[in-house]
Amino acid sequence: MPETRSAIKRVLLAATIAVSWFNAATLLAIQLPGVTPDDAGLDGQRLNRIATVIEAGIEDEKMPGCVVCVGRSQGIVYLEAFGQRKLPPDAEPMTTDTVFDMASITKPVVTATCIMKLVEEGRLRLSDRVEKFFPSFGVNGKEDITIHDLLTHQSGLIPDNALADYLDGPELAWQRICELDLICPVGESFRYSDVNFIVLAELVRHLTGRDVNEYSKSEVFGPLGMNQTGFLPGPELQRRAAVTEMRDGKWMRGEVHDPRAYELGGVAGHAGLFSTATDMAVYSTMMLGRGTYHRDGEQVRVLSPRTFEVMTQPHTVSSGTRGLGWDKQTGFSSNKGDLLSDAAFGHGGFTGTVLWIDPELDLYFIFMSNRVHPDNSGAINHLAGQLANIIASSIIENPDTKNETATVLPGVDVLAEENFKALANQRVGLITNQTGRSSTGKSTVQILLEAGNVDLVALFSPEHGIEGRLDDPLIEDGKDSETGLQIYSLYGASRAPTEDELAGVDTLVFDIQDVGTRFYTYISTMGEAMKAAAEHGKRFVVLDRPNPIDGITVTGPMLDEGMESFVAFHSMPVRHGMTVGEIALMLHGELDLDLDLAVVTCEGWRRDMTWDRTGLTWINPSPNMRCLTQALLYPGIGLLETTNLSVGRGTDTPFEVVGAPWLDNRALTSCMNHARLPGVTFVPIEFTPKSSVHEGEQCFGINVIITNRNRFQPVRTGVELARQIRLVSPEYWDTDNLNTLLRNRELSDAIISGELSFDAEAYLSKDLSNFLILRDKYLIYRD
Repeated sequence: MPETRSAIKRVLLAATIAVSWFNAATLLAIQLPGVTPDDAGLDGQRLNRIATVIEAGIEDEKMPGCVVCVGRSQGIVYLEAFGQRKLPPDAEPMTTDTVFDMASITKPVVTATCIMKLVEEGRLRLSDRVEKFFPSFGVNGKEDITIHDLLTHQSGLIPDNALADYLDGPELAWQRICELDLICPVGESFRYSDVNFIVLAELVRHLTGRDVNEYSKSEVFGPLGMNQTGFLPGPELQRRAAVTEMRDGKWMRGEVHDPRAYELGGVAGHAGLFSTATDMAVYSTMMLGRGTYHRDGEQVRVLSPRTFEVMTQPHTVSSGTRGLGWDKQTGFSSNKGDLLSDAAFGHGGFTGTVLWIDPELDLYFIFMSNRVHPDNSGAINHLAGQLANIIASSIIENPDTKNETATVLPGVDVLAEENFKALANQRVGLITNQTGRSSTGKSTVQILLEAGNVDLVALFSPEHGIEGRLDDPLIEDGKDSETGLQIYSLYGASRAPTEDELAGVDTLVFDIQDVGTRFYTYISTMGEAMKAAAEHGKRFVVLDRPNPIDGITVTGPMLDEGMESFVAFHSMPVRHGMTVGEIALMLHGELDLDLDLAVVTCEGWRRDMTWDRTGLTWINPSPNMRCLTQALLYPGIGLLETTNLSVGRGTDTPFEVVGAPWLDNRALTSCMNHARLPGVTFVPIEFTPKSSVHEGEQCFGINVIITNRNRFQPVRTGVELARQIRLVSPEYWDTDNLNTLLRNRELSDAIISGELSFDAEAYLSKDLSNFLILRDKYLIYRD
């Protein structure tokens, strides 16, 4: 080298560029806004320590230069460049728009993201064996390797096969990979392997007809506006690229450093991506948005929230936990530091790049360096971990934009605003209960009675009656004490309006608040009424209301074919992520009902909103659904209530406690906390129900405490609780009726047999992609 590193230390430090928190001129070239530390809830003084650590790292020759970017969902909080992107004699200073060889960060950001999109599209399953797509691959013990094994580095494949295998071009390189032997049994050991992701990239090409460069540009980077990100950078990006090592006597600049990716033409599943810190901030913001990014006032969805969850949740491997394509906590995560949460996921790259994203802390940390310049002697993982600690400890508060309250008007308000146009001059039968109220608290019954152009002639009530106070197995007809109107029970001798009851009705109107769970019977009441309306030639109007537990999250298991009932009216997962209006449209279309259907939509509701953000008053939709917390717990805890467990009915906290006189609650609590489920913790408790299961008996149980609503997964929690109870108290737990609400025999049998593993995702996601495609046809709210 013309000059040694020692001779140029002083020059490097003198050339360090410090860009302020959000230099406006710099950020003009990027999409994300700049945010001051104070506005983002971070301690700016503590963030100043970043520069001290980096300057010491440059002086210690850990790298010639770097760019650091820190952000939250609101925007970029910190963006600075330090040192050099090329060393003397023709030195160049590092700048915040420097293009970096991302090396192995290619794996999660490109290849794994592309694979998860293909899972969403129904083109493959995580449980699919690779040989299904490539028969020639399924030899020498590789027959059982699945997509999941590749993504979590549990395939048993070698970390890197010989470079000589790649020197004769991509086709022969692929043939030699297919001929490889295993170095350990499939699924038993975590062995980080570039080969895994070369195979996954070939799968993307096979299924789409496009390589990972073309597919990621079209489906990920292009929609996000990441114009400085991709493989094989052009001349302008090459000029801004950080220099790495020499190849054939020339500095590599904008040319992939990894030798196998280079021999594959610069496009590979394990390496080859180039990007800037600010472009990676866009990707990170999308991931903080659970797969969604707002660009130029438009919503861009790269991944569904459920796909995001599956991709980034912990998957247990022999040396810790991994995401799908991501690191979480293994021997490779020293660059994570010590203070990021368990929800964090990230990756490093050989050239000196690090990316960590923490949805629980609403934080991302991007470190870009060319630590291999000039001679591959730099080392940055420990330094990056130091920076991660500084950044995480700078959090003063964790602003949660999801706590912002909007003004939401339910369908009945919109109906009144439109002067009851949808019901004008109609004789109306109203299916409702105590939840049928306007945003001001006025009952829908009263509103329709006062409407000058509507004739309200009858009322129909669901389970729990017109006032929502009854817990009887059958409810009789009656008279409304205030209006004198006849009330026909749809939870009595008949579950649907009869021909006689509909004789004087032109239009049936449905206005009841649902709770977002398949086995809550109000959906069934609506479905039966829709069929009756179709049979007897009546119009049907739904006054829509928000899904109180959000309209995004969809979680299986799916309903088994032929298992429909009043607690499972139609084929859908346990948590459907739809409003009653959207479900009505789906039932209309999928049941092929000859029905004049109209939905009066809500105003101001977005799919990511839970009830607490709507500004609407919570009214108990049923006697044991007393708050939003219980509605959030219900999809999981409710699954257990058909067994000999108390789920808190007859206490002040239904669905927040689970127990029985025979339950070893301390052992169960320990097992559940050891499972480290996201967003929830468990405390042993004793309680005595005043009614329902174990009435008057002291129960030993657990209190289910939601600690992070955004991360909490109720169905997964309920299934894990069932699994652990089966292990802790198998001789006492009566599971004969476990499948009553679950209505998925495969999962029910796995729980009862004790064969269900910790990761029940295969059961919860099975056939979900098909439902998501179907569901999308009927969604109304597409903010």
